[in-house]
Amino acid sequence: MQALRALAALMVAAGHAQFEAAGVAARAGLAFAPASWLPWPAGVDVFFVISGFIIAHAAVPLQGRADARTVFLAHRIARVVPLYWLATTLYLALAWLRPGLLGASAEGPATLAASYLFWPMARGDGAVQPLYSLGWTLNYEMAFYVLFALALPLGRRLSAAGVLALLAGLVLAGQGMGRVAGPLPVPLAFWSDPIVLEFACGVALALARQEGLRLPGPARLALAIAGLVLLSLAGEAPALPRCLAWGGPAALLVAAAALGPSGAVGPPLRPAVMLGDASYALYLAHPFVVRGARVVAEATGLAAPLGPGPLAILMLILAGVAALVLHRIVERPLTRAARALLAPAQKPDPAANKV
Repeated sequence: MQALRALAALMVAAGHAQFEAAGVAARAGLAFAPASWLPWPAGVDVFFVISGFIIAHAAVPLQGRADARTVFLAHRIARVVPLYWLATTLYLALAWLRPGLLGASAEGPATLAASYLFWPMARGDGAVQPLYSLGWTLNYEMAFYVLFALALPLGRRLSAAGVLALLAGLVLAGQGMGRVAGPLPVPLAFWSDPIVLEFACGVALALARQEGLRLPGPARLALAIAGLVLLSLAGEAPALPRCLAWGGPAALLVAAAALGPSGAVGPPLRPAVMLGDASYALYLAHPFVVRGARVVAEATGLAAPLGPGPLAILMLILAGVAALVLHRIVERPLTRAARALLAPAQKPDPAANKV
């Protein structure tokens, strides 16, 4: 599963790296066509399905405990909030020191507060995104955690059924109210987007695994190939809704990883697993790295000799290295400190940095 997390993060980073390389090419008068054999933003959809699976799988030891909701939310906050707040603060600092460097626009204090509190709010340009735009995915993640916490005390099967019902009900209610009452309040319209059903797919896969479902290697390989092929066919402008065009293939990829036997990871996959452990750091840090690499390449005159393709690859390599370092020396200590503060009585969870 960690290798699939690495793939998802690299897909998002690859899309942004190619965007920056295309900007360099345009300024230098060079020809550059970004690779289109995968819809790079769909890495987010893979992340959402993985998140549903891992959260449901990792929360099993908490079920039946009186403090299940409190401990679960404390662990989620400790895992997600510190690094995201750090990235948002760095983004704001760079926007103040170098206006225009990251494409930041002036926003009021309400947008700033909403950005730190994971509350969906429209910015001045109309986009329902926080100041650090990648955080839109975390607005969905945090809402999913709250819904999952509501169902958690029901037991393994009932909690899975409960969160599936909550997610489906949220989408149906939002879509129905939108047709009857017109435009919905921004938070409700955001949270009732069918993309949240991708979390439901992950939860369903976790329940299937817990119930003992395992697939043989050839079947899992077929699922993985089908997922990649369907993603490629969907492209970056799919005709179907996103939750089907990208979420469906993402669920096939996660099923291929989730429904196999447990076991040690072989040496060929260990680098991918390491990057998967650092996938959250890669997701949050790569925009700084790829934009920084572009600025340096243009300032030093290396952009033209390198060419946009090699430059995009170099950006990805640098982003991966930065993520590994950030995960080890910043993310892990921050997560441990936050967990010690929010859930001091809990023993360290070996899976804390994998969720």
